[in-house]
Amino acid sequence: MVTGEDVSYPRDGDTLRAYAAWSADNPTMPGLVLIPDVRGLGEHYRDVARRFATEGFFVLAVDLYSREGAPDLPDMETVFRWMRELPDDRVLADLGAAVTYLGRRTETGGRPIGITGFCMGGQYALLAACGVPGLAACVSWYGMLRYAERTDRKPASPLDLAPRLACPYLGLFGAQDALIPQADVEELRGLLTRSGKTFEIRSYAGAGHAFFNDTRPDAYRPDAVADAWPRALAFLRRHLAAPG
Repeated sequence: MVTGEDVSYPRDGDTLRAYAAWSADNPTMPGLVLIPDVRGLGEHYRDVARRFATEGFFVLAVDLYSREGAPDLPDMETVFRWMRELPDDRVLADLGAAVTYLGRRTETGGRPIGITGFCMGGQYALLAACGVPGLAACVSWYGMLRYAERTDRKPASPLDLAPRLACPYLGLFGAQDALIPQADVEELRGLLTRSGKTFEIRSYAGAGHAFFNDTRPDAYRPDAVADAWPRALAFLRRHLAAPG
């Protein structure tokens, strides 16, 4: 049986919020930080957290907007403007606090911690895997890879930091994703190969952005999910297994 509850934890004087989900059937379990898309921690991502919990993970679905509340994003122009203004250093420090919090939960019992994310959350999952200590695996679902420009808030893109990848990585992309050109995906593959990293990348024909989101009939692609979901679970189980 899966338990879900709202939780909070500190970071430099701020109180961060999240949704935790886990199964009481397991004495201890690997931890998993889950990062929602740009619209924040809604019911869909609480449901996704419970799905991962059913599969044996202690999941912390983070609220990146704990301070200001979820943004109003009426159109894609506003979405892109919001993402450009979101400071990466703040987000990554918040994710570091989430990893620390997970590591202190008795349910994780010192077992490895992974990270996963969707859309903007997938972008931050990869960035975290390149610089946040304490992560043992990363699964990124259609996370954007390239910044149009570098600024104080966006100093380095996922492609810039890919050679610093510090844990095994699984990237799941839609071959028809209008937000992530396949050329970017292939550039990532090349960077990780040349850097000798442990990784897998899968691009699904007929799938675009948000192909996992079953609340969006326009985007959801069950054929892609039928491969991607068990692949993600197997990857996480392999790399987050209890230390011998």
